[in-house]
Amino acid sequence: MEFVIKRNIFLEGIQRTLGIVDRKTTIPILNNVLIRATGDNRVRITATDREIVLVAEYEAQVAVPGEITIGARKLFEMIREIEGEEVHCKKLENDWVNITCEKIVYKIPGIAADDFPDIADEGDGTYFTMERGILKEMIRKTFFAISTDEMRVNLNGVYLELEEHRIGMVSTDGHRISIANMEVGQEVTEEQRITGIIIPRKGVNEIRRLVDDGQEFAGIGVRDGAFVLKLDDMLLRISLIEDNFPNYKRVIPRDQGIEVRVDRRQILQSLRRMDVMSSERYSGVKIELTDNKMVLNSTNPDVGEANDEIDISSEGAALEIGYNVKYLIDAIDVIDEQTVSFEMRDNEGAGVIKAAGTDAYMCVIMPIKLRRD
Repeated sequence: MEFVIKRNIFLEGIQRTLGIVDRKTTIPILNNVLIRATGDNRVRITATDREIVLVAEYEAQVAVPGEITIGARKLFEMIREIEGEEVHCKKLENDWVNITCEKIVYKIPGIAADDFPDIADEGDGTYFTMERGILKEMIRKTFFAISTDEMRVNLNGVYLELEEHRIGMVSTDGHRISIANMEVGQEVTEEQRITGIIIPRKGVNEIRRLVDDGQEFAGIGVRDGAFVLKLDDMLLRISLIEDNFPNYKRVIPRDQGIEVRVDRRQILQSLRRMDVMSSERYSGVKIELTDNKMVLNSTNPDVGEANDEIDISSEGAALEIGYNVKYLIDAIDVIDEQTVSFEMRDNEGAGVIKAAGTDAYMCVIMPIKLRRD
């Protein structure tokens, strides 16, 4: 194997794999990327941790086709520190590899490609093509609420639905539920429909990385228990969580609460002032509604006390209730609109945060008991 490739292209290609290669594995080859040079002047870079697979192709000048696996992180560090426009890679005897750029020469050990896990070809089949910005936006509005509790596997990802003209994404950690729904702009055929899959957190993070790259469209589909994302010359395959997602619709309040409309920037600033009082043991904020005013208080015996007051537009009776301040900040921070609708309930009823005038996104947050000392 021997090829020459643009340094910036090679660096970007290896960097994309770093979130996938498994640093904690007992199988050394899973720390490596598979590099395959083909006769059509393409270099294919593959990374996997057995649950996630990324395959991407890049233009190169291939002198000798072939393949080898190389440690991803060390290779990235080498290419990052090299100064020059092109990198020359050549496989030597006994699976060693020369990496050369101008006067810089690295000689590193590889592992034979035969030992790398077999990767299924997912290039063919039916994909639903959509604007990648839709995926990016929906992940931004749900990622923060994914549970990190390994004992609740069914909450360790996002729930995805694709049907008719709509795509929906839901996440929950048991204390809050984030729900995003967006129109996809075209009809979803029966073959393209996705009903009730759970994509694990690590996989969602890799999707987010790829759709951030700026490509305009993405193809999505489900193959043999895996979610597949197709972007031009890249393909990402993520094994799904095989479990049942909670019936989140039952948690969405049906009764009418007290709706407060408030400037997004103003309430975020106030909540962040309250968050200064937070600690690992306590991160609550008391909210009191009265006479078109919202009074916020955060009292932490270990840190101190903070108080603030902001003007609101509200209808209904006065109310006093507590929430986890970090949950409120997370929910409001992903709203782009200027005015936030915050619907609150007494008797330990759930609060609902969304942009005023639209149900495209909402976050349902359970209250906490207030300190009375």
